[in-house]
Amino acid sequence: MTRTAVVIFNLGGPDGPGAVRPFLVNLFMDPAILRFPWPLRWLLAQFIVNRRLSVARKSYDAIGGGSPILELTRDQGAALQREFDDAETMRVFVAMRHWHPLPEACAAEVKAWGPERIVLLPLYPQFSTTITASSLDRWRQAAAAVGLTAPAHAICCYPEE
Repeated sequence: MTRTAVVIFNLGGPDGPGAVRPFLVNLFMDPAILRFPWPLRWLLAQFIVNRRLSVARKSYDAIGGGSPILELTRDQGAALQREFDDAETMRVFVAMRHWHPLPEACAAEVKAWGPERIVLLPLYPQFSTTITASSLDRWRQAAAAVGLTAPAHAICCYPEE
């Protein structure tokens, strides 16, 4: 049987109060979100983060100090994993675009498992260059960096495919 890794993607979110600022920096430093050259993007990202930080912290404090998105995505991954007959041939992995587990860590985990093929499943309900394409691009970079060469197929728009 062919070993298939299914990588589910989500945006990510700060996992605690101390992660709000670095999460926002990661988000606004993404060239797909702010399409400006490096020095200008960095300045603009810092400006936006400084303007939003207080409101963002209050919002995350209101829901327990961090985002539930990683736990919910892991729950979705576990539910998907239960649908597969054999965990030895199909395994679900989680990658977040702007917070942990980042694609680089996920790609290393996938490589260690040794799949023969990879299915990339962004959990965004529609295609967006700022999120979906950005997540897939970062995955490709992360996979190349760890030497992951198994062929990968991306599911564009999961409600339709």
